[in-house]
Amino acid sequence: MSGSGSEEPPPSQAAEEQQQEAEQDWAAAKAFYDNVVTQRPRPPKPQNAITIAVSSRALFNLVEEQKIYEDHGLEKYVEYQQNNENVILKPGPAFYFVKALEHVNARLLELYPDDEERFDIVLMTNNHAQVGVRLINSINHYGLTIERFCMTGGESPVGYLTAYLTNLYLSADSEKVQEAIKAGIASATMFTANKDVVYSDTQLRVAFDGDAVIFSDESEQIFKEQGLDRFFEHEQLNENKPLAQGPLKGFLEDLGKLQKKFYARNERLNCPIRTYLVTARSAASSGARVLKTLRSWGLEIDEALFLAGAPKGPVLVKIRPHIFFDDQMYHIEGAQKLGTTAAHVPYGIAQKYNKST
Repeated sequence: MSGSGSEEPPPSQAAEEQQQEAEQDWAAAKAFYDNVVTQRPRPPKPQNAITIAVSSRALFNLVEEQKIYEDHGLEKYVEYQQNNENVILKPGPAFYFVKALEHVNARLLELYPDDEERFDIVLMTNNHAQVGVRLINSINHYGLTIERFCMTGGESPVGYLTAYLTNLYLSADSEKVQEAIKAGIASATMFTANKDVVYSDTQLRVAFDGDAVIFSDESEQIFKEQGLDRFFEHEQLNENKPLAQGPLKGFLEDLGKLQKKFYARNERLNCPIRTYLVTARSAASSGARVLKTLRSWGLEIDEALFLAGAPKGPVLVKIRPHIFFDDQMYHIEGAQKLGTTAAHVPYGIAQKYNKST
């Protein structure tokens, strides 16, 4: 069939052309920034970076401002933010996690000055651009290296997470987090600890629950629906069958890749990243499958703590992680009470049993 219009290129060719254009754009931007004299490290290329998207309410304490928005509406909220744009915001639940990420970046740049495989923190918020000045002032006050902003003016930022090649999204808005999880993006809702604790400023510490966080909720389903004895039986029968991956497996993998960069430079004992598995499983009855699954993935975990149903809060007090990921709200609340910054992962069958957040 003939026609006067030109034929469109096939999808594969169009995607290749789009990628080439993106590469050219990036090369042009790189050439520009290479000629700019600055002490600040240039943001890594998104394809090479481990992108952590953080909302403004996760990074900073905006409880008072959020109340103004809810009680008096958008215009009063924006007016308040503009009138107070020189008032520095206090740290929010993700603040010290971000600081620890930046410490890891500094160590990586010392060892690998030209390598771009490091963390890139993006401020991803549905705030309006008029609020941006206060956020920028606060970021600069604390010396944070956050160069990429996405301010969506009331629209959901979730659609931009894919465009930013996001590896992890942290927000104080549980609905946005659920939306991102459904889109296949590792995400968690941040909760502020009820007590102040002193975090390590030389080592990023990340604690993970196992089922429905690093792993799928396959075993959690057995436990919830058929009871503990059937769960133990199922895990022992399937000990040599790796669990399917959960929503945070990719982030644990990212941390492992960076750890290996330090190991390669004989920095294992001085590695600025440490990972923890903190699980309600018991070691003897259901721990082997977990450890064999990690081994089958080629992943290491620095410390594995099998608590056999005991509360997680006291163990987390000892670890003092910058962030603790769990899929069950009662573990989140227990961690909060004792001073741990916790992040809820709304994934799997346990969400049917979680009380409203």
